[in-house]
Amino acid sequence: MDGNAIILTDGLLRQYPAKTAHGLIRGTERFRIIGVIDVECAGQDAGEVVDGQNRNIPVYADLADFLKNSPEKAQYCLVGIAPKGGKLPASMKETIAQAIREKMHIVSGLHEYISDMPELTSLAQEHGVQLLDVRKPKPKSELHFWTGKIKDVPAPRIAVLGTDVRMGKRTTTRLLTQAAEAAGLKAQMIFTGQTGWMQGRGTGFILDSTYNDFVSGELEHAILASYEQHHPDVFFIEGQAALRNPSGPCGSEYLVSGQVKYVVLQHAPTRVYFDDNEEWGIKIPPVSTEIQLIELYGAKVLALTLNTAGLTLEEARSFQKQYQEELKIPVVLPLEDGVGQIIDLVKEVLEKEASAV
Repeated sequence: MDGNAIILTDGLLRQYPAKTAHGLIRGTERFRIIGVIDVECAGQDAGEVVDGQNRNIPVYADLADFLKNSPEKAQYCLVGIAPKGGKLPASMKETIAQAIREKMHIVSGLHEYISDMPELTSLAQEHGVQLLDVRKPKPKSELHFWTGKIKDVPAPRIAVLGTDVRMGKRTTTRLLTQAAEAAGLKAQMIFTGQTGWMQGRGTGFILDSTYNDFVSGELEHAILASYEQHHPDVFFIEGQAALRNPSGPCGSEYLVSGQVKYVVLQHAPTRVYFDDNEEWGIKIPPVSTEIQLIELYGAKVLALTLNTAGLTLEEARSFQKQYQEELKIPVVLPLEDGVGQIIDLVKEVLEKEASAV
């Protein structure tokens, strides 16, 4: 663990753009979260704001409020939002400057790099702190092309793919990894986004800031490096976007370059349009056809997991029953029920793979 950290959410803690903060509040092995700065939710517990679970993470109105009232100091200040366009809001820049003056290192996963802002860079040098842009691409000399060595990795790879963006794929991947470990399996997570890096579990890379020619190789390399170090029984791989989302089609890399043979598919039952954007007019195809497409790649969908945001528990159970009857595969509510049922399926996969050797 790197140290104590606070999260900046610019008044958006209750909203989707704070998804990075949501993931960090739910859990991180890299930082110890001791506070969230969000004027709209000040005085509440961040966990209760996110999903109703108290996590003893106070929300402060501003940085001055944190400095005055927190019993602990923070060594890190994390940008906890991922707004459209990936730009740093002007309102957040002054708070970051204040954090630098308090000798906090700044960590950001935005597409706009904080380390490219001269005023913040000079301030950081003056106060001896680091500006870390998680999404900044690695030098090409450090990137990898696909080699085919992935075929020599015996541990099964299970990818958590989604039918669209913002499905909670990363959260489900973490839950699966943790549940597998609790069940006595050696499991490793491969993260593919900036929040996954900030959470610090497993090995990975930032897919959407990797030069396209190297995506397949970086995915393979992450799996190879993790297997060489940990020799896990099973990998769980965080998916990005969706196979048929026109704004960022993604998923075939996992199935082809990562030689993924098993998939957990995540879906939001009430979402109609890709990106939840009716203006595009492009509807999300039926889940059954997504499963068929994945199967054409040679992979098996073990289970469907449901994102129940905006649903009552009764509505979620109704969708669960409906999809189970339609698809004839297990349908799981990860946040409500956990993912133990899927881990039972994973154990069956491992037994099957072992007997085939």
